[in-house]
Amino acid sequence: MAHRSAPPPAHVCAAFGVAAATAEPLPGGRAWRCGGIVLQPVTDRAHAVWLARTLAALDVPDLRVARPVRATDGRSLIGGWRANHYVSGTPEPRPDDVVLTALKLHQATAGLPPPDRRPGPADITAAADRIAWDERDHQLDETKGGRWFEILAPARKPVRLPDQLVHCELFGNVLFDGDAPPGIVDFVPCLRPAEYGAAVAAVDAVAWGDAGAELLRRWSHLPEWPQLLLRAVLFRLAFHALHPRSTAAALDGLRAAASEVSELL
Repeated sequence: MAHRSAPPPAHVCAAFGVAAATAEPLPGGRAWRCGGIVLQPVTDRAHAVWLARTLAALDVPDLRVARPVRATDGRSLIGGWRANHYVSGTPEPRPDDVVLTALKLHQATAGLPPPDRRPGPADITAAADRIAWDERDHQLDETKGGRWFEILAPARKPVRLPDQLVHCELFGNVLFDGDAPPGIVDFVPCLRPAEYGAAVAAVDAVAWGDAGAELLRRWSHLPEWPQLLLRAVLFRLAFHALHPRSTAAALDGLRAAASEVSELL
């Protein structure tokens, strides 16, 4: 179970123009809704500043983006808290819509700058990404995904697509609310080809969202799709092998996804 953060202090709520008494926890353990805004504690100030700048710059007509809210004095961070406009909805098993959301989002992020700082050694997402793209060597635990990584990695071929800012954690993080456009409330960045975010979302849906292999084939018209799917599987296998709380059930799903992707190579 996710650890529930303490509610935002009264002075933080006042700075963002809301009442502390209205704060109600949102699923996930850290964010609190106060009327039309959501307050969340910040653990990485530099990333929070970058995230506010990035979400503010996104303009995608077919998506609802949780734009940042500035405090009454113009600051984006107050007392270790940031604020965004509330975006309604919940994750739903709509894998094709998530893939399409990824494509639309990454059309809009093509010209946006990446984070200013380099990831630290404890950033498992960044480490797994570099291992998957053969930019870093690492001995992965065979029992936690390393064996499948070794089997699939030799199938890597050069991907000749330009890198750009990509959200690599869209599965389970796109919000749906009836007929409203999909909602985006966060951004986990990497610098990869635009279609890579869609590939990761598709692999995640097959591994853990009960999507069938036909999902992978329906999007096969995308450029370099088999190689991007391969990188996505390698990314997830490396992440699973590196993460201290990875589970056998999650690896079972990854094995299934890896098997389906191997059929397309």
